[in-house]
Amino acid sequence: MPAQGFAIPGVKGSIVQQGSNRVYTREEQDGKSVIRVEGTNRDENRAFIYLARHFHSKGLPVPEVFRVSEDEMSYTQEDLGDTLLFDVIKHGRETGCFLPEEKALLEKTIRALAHIQIEGAKGLNWSVCFPVAAMDERAIRWDLNYWKYCFLKGTKIEFSEPRLEDDFDRLVKAVSIQPSAGNAFLYRDFQSRNVMIKEGEPYFIDFQGGRKGPTQYDVASFLWQAKANIPQALREQLTEAYLDELEAISRQHSAISRQPSAVSREEWKAALPHFVLLRTLQVLGAYGYRGYFERKTHFIESIPNALRNLAELFAMHDALRDEYPYIYAISNDLLLLL
Repeated sequence: MPAQGFAIPGVKGSIVQQGSNRVYTREEQDGKSVIRVEGTNRDENRAFIYLARHFHSKGLPVPEVFRVSEDEMSYTQEDLGDTLLFDVIKHGRETGCFLPEEKALLEKTIRALAHIQIEGAKGLNWSVCFPVAAMDERAIRWDLNYWKYCFLKGTKIEFSEPRLEDDFDRLVKAVSIQPSAGNAFLYRDFQSRNVMIKEGEPYFIDFQGGRKGPTQYDVASFLWQAKANIPQALREQLTEAYLDELEAISRQHSAISRQPSAVSREEWKAALPHFVLLRTLQVLGAYGYRGYFERKTHFIESIPNALRNLAELFAMHDALRDEYPYIYAISNDLLLLL
């Protein structure tokens, strides 16, 4: 689960990293501050550079890419400052009671998401996406196996592989048959640590893992981020705001193309819990890998929040408990570890 490093305020050239193997440094270039990125994977670098330039050309809020090394292993990008959305919503995260200005910024961000998903997808060369061009059944299974091997097995809880795989089969089918709003861009790791705030406006970073896919996944990533601590009532408000924006964009594009709108609000909302489940399992896999194997404290500290999100999800949706009974049973066992 890649997450861009962020600057330590007031310390020139110093970058703190979270889940990334990339190295970020702040430096001067042509008389202005820029962020230099040293990557470890050429294809991943290429995906970010291409996507950033594609989105920037459409006026979407992403950092501009300036210079790229000949071997494509490093590049410089616009310096968006030091402020993460994650930090701006600190009061809400810590108390569960979000201030009006925090709610407004969350709504502005999730409305902007709809634009990068739909407008950003127009004319996009999906073959550049890393590591795959689309969220297909194989990619979904990668996420589920990430949870099984990097998190679940690390807990030492005994479980039945066949019963778990039966639930996996049903979940893969449930999310893979969901249509996106046209050929939408799936940001993949859309969460408050990957949104910078500059002059009161959200800017998106770390979208190099994006691909073609259903729009629900990103909403699940954002609203159910473990440490964001967004209460269910606010999640529902923000979901409605997002769908208002998505429908407005869809109507506009339909009018231009004279094609019917692809957005069905009720069908979209009915599918969302399945994506929340998929994303929560994927995130726990990342926390297991980054925390248990790489010993990164931030990820270990996030595990209890993610497990509570999982328990809350099953408590709210009888259909999920019926459809994925073994994952539900395992989630109850995992809660005993808290």
